[in-house]
Amino acid sequence: MHIKIEIPPDQAGLRLDQAVVASQSQLSRSRVAGLISQGMILVNNGCKRPGYKVKPRDLVEGDVPSSDQLSRKPLLPEFIPLDILYEDDYILMIDKPAGLVVHPGAGNDSGTLVNSLIAHHPVFCEQGWDKERPGIVHRLDKDTSGLMVIAKTLKSLEFLQKEFKQRRVEKHYLALARGENIPDAGVIERPIGRHPHHRMRMAVLDEIGRYAKTQFRVIKRFNSGCLMDVRLYTGRTHQIRVHFYDQGMPLFGDCVYQERRFRKKDPMAPRQMLHSRTLSFRHPYSGLRLHFEAAMPEDFKTTLLHLSGASQ
Repeated sequence: MHIKIEIPPDQAGLRLDQAVVASQSQLSRSRVAGLISQGMILVNNGCKRPGYKVKPRDLVEGDVPSSDQLSRKPLLPEFIPLDILYEDDYILMIDKPAGLVVHPGAGNDSGTLVNSLIAHHPVFCEQGWDKERPGIVHRLDKDTSGLMVIAKTLKSLEFLQKEFKQRRVEKHYLALARGENIPDAGVIERPIGRHPHHRMRMAVLDEIGRYAKTQFRVIKRFNSGCLMDVRLYTGRTHQIRVHFYDQGMPLFGDCVYQERRFRKKDPMAPRQMLHSRTLSFRHPYSGLRLHFEAAMPEDFKTTLLHLSGASQ
């Protein structure tokens, strides 16, 4: 369902989430706050926080779930195998495979990481968790593989979310980018926001986007592209994909952020070639710094072999 609200004078000063709920009574405030944080509800075509104080004539617009989506059946446990790298009473570290959706959404009521987590540990069915995203600290796109940390207690969740928000978590990715004139290293600092015309996409928006910083370094070159180490300093939706596309070096296999002639399935790169390789953060209980690394997946290795062969 699409909403479009112009804030009246008598609502000036309300929190953004309160103002939306005032006109959409079928939605809970917590659900609206989540949609705002995801960039699904915008103010004057820009991202704001749920606590933003609205002003008269602010234009609030976005996509919110319909009533039938809100009444979705409770999630059921599914015994989907997980590659667990580490687990204790507070956190769970997994190596997510490409193709696995992290949490339920439109068209994905089952077969998600959350369905597997519910089956793996009953704590995620207890009171207090977000019913659709229990334990989820951060996300990876469906077709991005690699490391994810899952919180097993509510205190762990709160701690880790703050660590990500304060940028105290170090994240490195492997990326295969297309392009012939890619610099050896660089830093991209371009604001990112919801695409003004394509609501399911993000874009670099200099005036209304949110600050985003990506650092990259070339590991190996090929005739048509590079294998790169990428460090994320912020965690905007589709950040690496958007930044690289904006800089003229889109990811192999990305059918969205890509030149039109490459927006089709590539047999050499069956999905966007992006892998969350290392993750370093403080443990929510001990405070000790932990470091994890996920091996390069097989489809990455296969694509590298193809690129190496084409470069000879």
